[in-house]
Amino acid sequence: MFTTRFEAWVRRHAESLMAALGRMPVTPNQITVLGTALTFVAAVLTAGGHLRWGGVVLAFAGTFDILDGALARSTKRSYPYGAFLDSTLDRYSEGAMYIGLVAYFVGAGGPLERWLVLATVTALAGSFLVSYVRARAQSLGFTCETGLFARPERVVMTVIGLIFGGVVLAAVVFLLAILTNLTALQRIREVWLQGRAQRLEREREAAKALRSGQPVKP
Repeated sequence: MFTTRFEAWVRRHAESLMAALGRMPVTPNQITVLGTALTFVAAVLTAGGHLRWGGVVLAFAGTFDILDGALARSTKRSYPYGAFLDSTLDRYSEGAMYIGLVAYFVGAGGPLERWLVLATVTALAGSFLVSYVRARAQSLGFTCETGLFARPERVVMTVIGLIFGGVVLAAVVFLLAILTNLTALQRIREVWLQGRAQRLEREREAAKALRSGQPVKP
């Protein structure tokens, strides 16, 4: 993922900042909600055709996705519900941005309107699948960290598309439609490989137990 190193650098500095400001009367969950609210503002701006402002607000809102976790870690207030709320509101945020894009494309019209709307909906489905596959895999004990286009990459590309608009935005939407679903397939393959390795290991243990005359574990 091309933003991984940059994101790690930002997280380190964000944690230092939040440690210094940790006595402020603000909670990680409040930062999460504020970031979501700003994303909704960006979606409304986008739907209204104010693409550049929508991109600027979305970029600003994206920093809150890092600051909430940094504050939780620096103040030792990291709880399961906070992670749950963060993940849930992230899905609302992404949904809002894609709906804003659909509204913009429908209002703008043009020969590519139908294809742009279809690509946006496809990108939305792919984005949700990327997150769902990871959550479901981790709930079953698998590791699922790979993938070309995780959430930070999607936000960065969307911001770029909104700021430049026009052909760049159209290209970004089509790119998101392809790469989000490709990322979901990458994660499905990663989990499949882990599942196959587990199955082969059980088969080897069963064969070894049969050779030694020991009872086979279910």
